[in-house]
Amino acid sequence: MRSMITRALPAVLLALALPLAACKQTQRFFFGGPPLGTPGYVIGFLGAVIADEPRAALEAREVLSEGGNAADAATTIALTLAVTLPSRAGLGAGGACLAYFPPAKTPEAIMFLPQPAESTATDRPAAVPMLLRGLLTLQARHGTRTIANLIQPAEGLARFGVPVSTALARDLKVVGQALTLDPGASPFASITGGPLTEGTTLMQPDLGTTFAEIRINGVNDLYGGALAERLERASANAGSPITAGDLAKARASIAEPIIIPGWPGSHADIAFLPLPADGGIAAAAAFQALTHNSEDVSGARAIARAVAARYRQSGGDAKTLLATQADGTASLPALPASTGFVALDRKGGAVACDVTMGNLFGIGRIARGTGLVLAASPKTWPPPLLSAAIAFNPARFGFRAAVATSGQEGAPLATAVALAETLSMTEKPKLKKGQTLRFMPTPVPDPGRANVVGCSAGLPGAEKFCAWQADPRLNGLATGGEDQEKIEMERAE
Repeated sequence: MRSMITRALPAVLLALALPLAACKQTQRFFFGGPPLGTPGYVIGFLGAVIADEPRAALEAREVLSEGGNAADAATTIALTLAVTLPSRAGLGAGGACLAYFPPAKTPEAIMFLPQPAESTATDRPAAVPMLLRGLLTLQARHGTRTIANLIQPAEGLARFGVPVSTALARDLKVVGQALTLDPGASPFASITGGPLTEGTTLMQPDLGTTFAEIRINGVNDLYGGALAERLERASANAGSPITAGDLAKARASIAEPIIIPGWPGSHADIAFLPLPADGGIAAAAAFQALTHNSEDVSGARAIARAVAARYRQSGGDAKTLLATQADGTASLPALPASTGFVALDRKGGAVACDVTMGNLFGIGRIARGTGLVLAASPKTWPPPLLSAAIAFNPARFGFRAAVATSGQEGAPLATAVALAETLSMTEKPKLKKGQTLRFMPTPVPDPGRANVVGCSAGLPGAEKFCAWQADPRLNGLATGGEDQEKIEMERAE
């Protein structure tokens, strides 16, 4: 098919096109195809996205297909999850991300941890919405698209409805009628009064309107504009006030991650979320233990628990905490739910995030008229162990692996085990055309859950040795790889 088009071209154009044939995007210019920002723009390897809810991963994959990078894809996942998995990642959520974009020397951490609202004159104190602050910072530093552009899919899903996924149905079943009794929670209630079940349609028109206001007026409208005023009134009416002052003070920050040497022989350093995200230091301690004895998973678990418990009791710096010894008496309180997601682009850019509502569906109240589920204050509920990590090769400025986890107390160990198994892929396997590199044959230990992507030969430069996996127990989705158009073009040739 391509040869027929080539014969029809004028000789001058052909002379220009042939020397550039190795460049796929230049071929697209000469031979036609979707423009930048349109699905199908990227020919060949897209990257990968992994999330606990399938629709979020699919929307992010489309962004990669359009030419977006890992920051754009991660932001799309988070915005979509605010619609499809508001139990763990609503607009009221907080969290943290690691971002790595070669040829940067090291990753950086973007911190937008849950912050308590000042008012405590309530039976259910709320947290200040931090998610959009974090996403705005991520996009400003690394993204290629605007929040206004990336928010459109989530706005449509909220406005016109989306089927309840297995993940959301599971969370709705856990909270039961405790959520649907709230007057503002009508979108989550069935006609019989109970929570929606899997496959039924979730429509959130108020949330769709909120997304539209953010798209038109910008993220800052939620933190100092008309939308902030509406949220102040609505949260007060819900009995869990968030003031305009709380919103104005909400800020994301940039921090240096905790970095330790990688798995022996992997030629990679590992970046973990920094304090005060104590799941990061706990994961670093567990990974460090596994580098000394890869078989002693129970020992790594004990060290992770001891480090997290010590930090919560008496604080400390990363170096001191990493020297903590396993303590059989160390314990943690019951911890809330979270969700982790990962995005990798074709150039080796990677983002790994963990976000939380501080409890399933936060405090179980919705700020009426905004569709915003109010998250739980970390002053009242213990924060989760947010845990994510990125492995990179500092000598080659290349990506090796990224993981984001959940699973309450088990999240740090899940991060350490997933990284250890992924970085064990040191040999370049001989793959036949169409074969997929597979790894992590067994899930990480309960109760941890891990979403992970790894490139055994590094990225950029060796995409065929990349693989990705969603935790099989969460009904999420890992997707990416070759764009279908590339496959069709190869068949035509």
